[in-house]
Amino acid sequence: MRLPRDLSGSDLAQALRKLGYSTTRQAGSHLRLTTYEHGEHHLTIPQHTPLRIGTLSAILADVAAHFDITREQLLEQLFG
Repeated sequence: MRLPRDLSGSDLAQALRKLGYSTTRQAGSHLRLTTYEHGEHHLTIPQHTPLRIGTLSAILADVAAHFDITREQLLEQLFG
């Protein structure tokens, strides 16, 4: 599955709620998300519209590594 090209930081934060992430704080234009599923994990997501492909790819790679799944499986869960 291909990465979405028009995804904003807020849209990504909303999609990550499916995996148990919730917003723990906001500093300027960045959101800090935390999940306690499979251990504690923190993410910082810029609220840019749209997110750059490299930024989105790095965030998704970090989430996939935390949940020990492939990026394809993660994309299917979030946007499938």
